[in-house]
Amino acid sequence: MSKQAKLSEVAQTIQNGDLLALGGNALHRSPIAFVLELVHQQKRDLSVIKTAGALDVDLLAAAGALASVHGGYIGFEMFGLAPSYRKGVQNGDIIAHEHACASVIAALRASIYGVPFQPINGFHGSDLPQLTGLIKQVTCPFTNQTTPVVEALNPDVTVIHAHVADEAGNAYIEGPLYEDEIMAKAAKRVIVTAEKVIASTDWTVQPNIPGFLVEHVIHTPQGAAPGSCAPLYDIDSKEVTRYLKSPIDYVNGQEAHIHG
Repeated sequence: MSKQAKLSEVAQTIQNGDLLALGGNALHRSPIAFVLELVHQQKRDLSVIKTAGALDVDLLAAAGALASVHGGYIGFEMFGLAPSYRKGVQNGDIIAHEHACASVIAALRASIYGVPFQPINGFHGSDLPQLTGLIKQVTCPFTNQTTPVVEALNPDVTVIHAHVADEAGNAYIEGPLYEDEIMAKAAKRVIVTAEKVIASTDWTVQPNIPGFLVEHVIHTPQGAAPGSCAPLYDIDSKEVTRYLKSPIDYVNGQEAHIHG
């Protein structure tokens, strides 16, 4: 049975208030086309899980669609800060659940294992647990030592951009996987956008994301642009800079393009 669908139809299944895990990392292989469709459909009160976010998170913030972020880093790397996200947090419109990247991963793993929390032993000497309240302490029943733990994160939907997928939902990511496999296993639903969709009989490589986890596949060439999807295309520096100069104008321009 084919799981292929249209971008606009699948985005309609995202509910206001959903918790989304977005694949990729910063400006690399993030599902930008899907995020832009969420903006176009005027989704609201979305929360995002991302170890390192950039344009995907900032677009949702600029559009007024973002309620909170569970993340380790939100910024545009060599291009600077994430202006819309920063403004939203400073104004109290967006809640920043500040993690380390490792604690995001641990929280997702807890969801995979079906447990309410996951031990993570990397916060010794850090003020983050006290500053955020996200990291709790438990007494280990085996050693009687105090152990930091992080609460499970169970995404309503994970959205991943892949290089290749088939009609059955199997997907292949070339190069770094980042947290995409973990996000897919932790989520209630998984959506894959792909640069190329092939028949299930045409694989010449082993897919990274198994089709039984995936609900929908969307053929989406240039789906990570203006970010990169190496080795197919690099970051479009001019387009990213254009966004950073005026995020609202950029969002409005994308709206005009979609309507046009």
